Amino acid sequence: MNPLVTLRIALRAILRNKMRSFLTTLGIIIGVGAVIAMMAIGAGAKAQVEAAFSAMGTNLLIVLPGSTTSGGSFGGFGTMPTLTWDDLTAIRTEVPTVRAAAPQLRANQSLVSEELNWTTSVTGTTPEYFDIRSWPIGMGAAFTQLDVDAGAKLIVLGQTVVDRLFGGSVNPVGHMVRVGNTPFTVVGVLARKGQSPTGQDYDDAAFIPVTTFGQRIQGGLGKYLTGTMYVQATSPDNVPRALSDVRALLRDRHHIPINGEDDFSIRNLTEIAGAQAQGTETMTTLLASVAAVSLLVGGIGIMNIMLVSVTERTREIGVRMAIGAKPRSILLQFLIEALVLSLAGGILGIIIGVSVATWLAGRFHWPMQIQVDVILVSVGFSALVGVVFGLYPARKASELDPIDALRYE
Repeated sequence: MNPLVTLRIALRAILRNKMRSFLTTLGIIIGVGAVIAMMAIGAGAKAQVEAAFSAMGTNLLIVLPGSTTSGGSFGGFGTMPTLTWDDLTAIRTEVPTVRAAAPQLRANQSLVSEELNWTTSVTGTTPEYFDIRSWPIGMGAAFTQLDVDAGAKLIVLGQTVVDRLFGGSVNPVGHMVRVGNTPFTVVGVLARKGQSPTGQDYDDAAFIPVTTFGQRIQGGLGKYLTGTMYVQATSPDNVPRALSDVRALLRDRHHIPINGEDDFSIRNLTEIAGAQAQGTETMTTLLASVAAVSLLVGGIGIMNIMLVSVTERTREIGVRMAIGAKPRSILLQFLIEALVLSLAGGILGIIIGVSVATWLAGRFHWPMQIQVDVILVSVGFSALVGVVFGLYPARKASELDPIDALRYE
């Protein structure tokens, strides 16, 4: 029999009982919709975590100085100056897996423009810092190494500081800002970066040459670097190797014995970001697996209703066989019915899943990322469910004896 004729007969049989057909596909609709919605929300959350950590910098390591000890009480990393400026130079020049390194000296200061003031964190650093943090300049330019060497009184502002001191419509480049009692010339404004994973406003910050910071804001400790170091590996794959190399270099320079504890700490932000993203992905997979159970339930529903349909249409099957229909035509007809039911459920599930994910994202301000491959797999899986669970009823129909079927009441 012509496959198109078989398809037309199958569709007519499905449309004969519209409500029953809809209820049959409901399990598939719920399953596909839930999988798509959960995966979209989960993928969006994972992308948000990755974006939040990438905003901190790429291939990034943070080196912190040691901890103070008093009466058995440890002050925590960063409380004892153990890193030196020579350590920073050695990391830059002697570690082949390191692309760049920059100091970060920070203090809260009051910034004053002509009419307004704002208290924020002022960071003393070098030009490499902005490359390490993947932080481009939005207006003007960053200070240069020559400015650092000269101890120039130049300042680069974050967008939040600009809004507070000058308003959003003013270009502050060239204007004067006082940091404490020292006037600085604004040479650049950083592009807007947003918030950190902990809610910190990256744009609420100002940056000056590290030498100027030591002269005008915070007296240094001579050879010691009174802050942290930001270190960028040459590539994401080299981050663990760079961590190991930097640690070995610092231990050697600080003359730490083999079994001695480090007097510094190195944090691998790439590793932290990976753990966060993996946790989100695991939760998403768990939710999607639970939702996928609905597809199996829907498949059982299709099998159940197809068995009922075979019983109801036994005489019809007998008549078709009596006038020449072959068993494979009967098998194909019922398989097509099951496939159409499951595919219709899959298509409706896509519409509902995308709609629910969009509504949840808007209602609760959740991130969302629709994945085409998940949609295709969900529809393919729903079709597979229809074929697998429709096969038994279809075989049962095709194996009916025509004479017994014609006698069936």
